[in-house]
Amino acid sequence: MRSSLSVAKVAFVVSLMALSMLYGVAVGRWHWTPFSAIEGAVAEAKVLMDPEGPLLNSRDYDRSGVRLDQPDQMVPGLTFLGSSWDGPGGLEPGLRLIDRDGTVLHEWRIERTNLFEGGRRKQPARVGIHGSSLLPGGDVVVNQRYVGMARLNSCGEVEWALDEGNHHSIARADDGSFWTPAVDEAPRATSERFPEGYPGLDGKPVWRERLLKVSPDGKILRDINALDLIYTSDLKRYLMKAPWGGKRRVTGPPTDILHINDVEPLSSEMADAYPLFEAGDLVVSVKRLHLVFVFDPDSMDVKWHASDPFIAQHDPDFIGDGWIGVFDNQTDGSSRGAVLGGSRIVAVQPHTDSTEVLFPTEHSEPFYTAGQGRWEMLDNGNMLLTETESGRVVEVDSAGRTVWEWVHQPYSESRVPEVTQASRRDLSPETVASWPCASGDSIQTASRTSD
Repeated sequence: MRSSLSVAKVAFVVSLMALSMLYGVAVGRWHWTPFSAIEGAVAEAKVLMDPEGPLLNSRDYDRSGVRLDQPDQMVPGLTFLGSSWDGPGGLEPGLRLIDRDGTVLHEWRIERTNLFEGGRRKQPARVGIHGSSLLPGGDVVVNQRYVGMARLNSCGEVEWALDEGNHHSIARADDGSFWTPAVDEAPRATSERFPEGYPGLDGKPVWRERLLKVSPDGKILRDINALDLIYTSDLKRYLMKAPWGGKRRVTGPPTDILHINDVEPLSSEMADAYPLFEAGDLVVSVKRLHLVFVFDPDSMDVKWHASDPFIAQHDPDFIGDGWIGVFDNQTDGSSRGAVLGGSRIVAVQPHTDSTEVLFPTEHSEPFYTAGQGRWEMLDNGNMLLTETESGRVVEVDSAGRTVWEWVHQPYSESRVPEVTQASRRDLSPETVASWPCASGDSIQTASRTSD
């Protein structure tokens, strides 16, 4: 009798082990719960184990430098890059201005540990830069990923710094201020609006995303709790549609429940072309919910939202004629977008409920980045695309054909630095040469100056 019971127990344990292995395979293949939590944990572990953090990725291209396919079609100006380069202390993040041939005309290096002493979600010594903005005269405003935000002059001297967990994009408003995402100093389960906790999150602390408006001299003018905004609008249904929401909830939400990666204002110059919106309205991208929405930061009314066209999207931009262009990553779990065909640029026109794919076309080269990615509509209809994880920037014409390409010099045989952003600036080499500490002087390194 005892022998029969022992055999039955062993069979039961073996069955449980087999079922667990099968479920684990299903989690990885079909992203069943708790895939999101595991994915986040793995990403954090990689950062902790890798001395270069997320600065490096697998090398996808066997070439580097500039390739100029259609010289006559390239939009004039200089290209402003955010990435990392080898320096005296090893691989360090920085910003560069290059010409069409790839020549570096100016550089701002970021000393991560000197600029900020501590971080919110990440440690300064292990992370690079996210968004940045180049201002007239050579000043730059830069976000160190989930650490803080700083303004540097053209010599790399820090004019001010905010330790607010700033991350991702920096967008300049009509009045010269900046809108940028940020996070609290630690995960929280409550807010002033929800003192008993956020409904449906079972009291679990989460990163509360914030939308900050920062003055040109580094003062916080607005601080909007994005999670409160979502809960007090129709957008809360997207929380329940997420893998951790509603009946599909098994292990509860991940700590990174929203992952906002962009907030940008509608300019007064463009506002007349958007019947549903007004100047100063903000477009926001929420990666974890595959959601883009527009709201009024004064009334806190959500005026429009869309989710279905996007997968893990970034960088929505007002591009004119009522259209909003979005960098749709189409993250599909493959190494090079083999399942869904790669990343794309999708335009939506809220007042007509229209959708159009601007890139790729049948003429386009392969293009894919599972994470990050930026894009910019240029004056002649060309697009400047940032393939972040591959360390590549490409300008394409309106038909999707390559006009100009820049690929980062590889760090090693198999790895290449990520490129977090690229933009084309209407600047001449002569203008840049007139800045203090211009090319020809020693390469400048950003560090905090004494008060």
